[in-house]
Amino acid sequence: MLHGIDVSNWQGAVDWADHAEAGVAFGFAKATEGGDFTDKRFARNWDGMRESWMVCGAYHYARPKGDPVEQARHFLGVIRSAGGLRRGDLIALDLETDEGLRPERVARYARRWCHQVERYTGVRPFIYTYNSFARRGNCAGLGEYPLWISSPDKSRGTPAVPRPWREWTIHQYANSPVDRNVFHGSREDLTRLGFDPR
Repeated sequence: MLHGIDVSNWQGAVDWADHAEAGVAFGFAKATEGGDFTDKRFARNWDGMRESWMVCGAYHYARPKGDPVEQARHFLGVIRSAGGLRRGDLIALDLETDEGLRPERVARYARRWCHQVERYTGVRPFIYTYNSFARRGNCAGLGEYPLWISSPDKSRGTPAVPRPWREWTIHQYANSPVDRNVFHGSREDLTRLGFDPR
């Protein structure tokens, strides 16, 4: 299994070289939220992961009340401004709030966001979520996307898997002092799920 972390501006400055030396092989950094928020540390985190030879991931925090196409464009624009995607880079949608909407609306938002991102990058985004949120139907129709499951109550590599998925791809198993993750596979397996410029 590969070890990874995920961060946002809440973590402050991240010493990516130190994490790499400790065996962290991949990272996800928050890029955007909603239609106009940009994480002020994203560009530095993106560079830090690259310089530490990690598999680089960027995620968007979903605001389902907003326009999914507009949010996807904002997300991709922020990545472009930070240097763009390179071979093997990963993309994720952080889907954990319903903003008071019915589950079918949340799931429709997520499907449209994913389709927009996939159309322009060729990358099938990871869906980051947690069990009770998925079980309420907020992730309907997303089973074709790799699951990044937040399940700190389960031992590393043994999360419960909610429908519509049958298996997990990344397990977030701890969240203090930083979010810690494992990927069930090799570095090559992980980068195959990322950007391919061909």
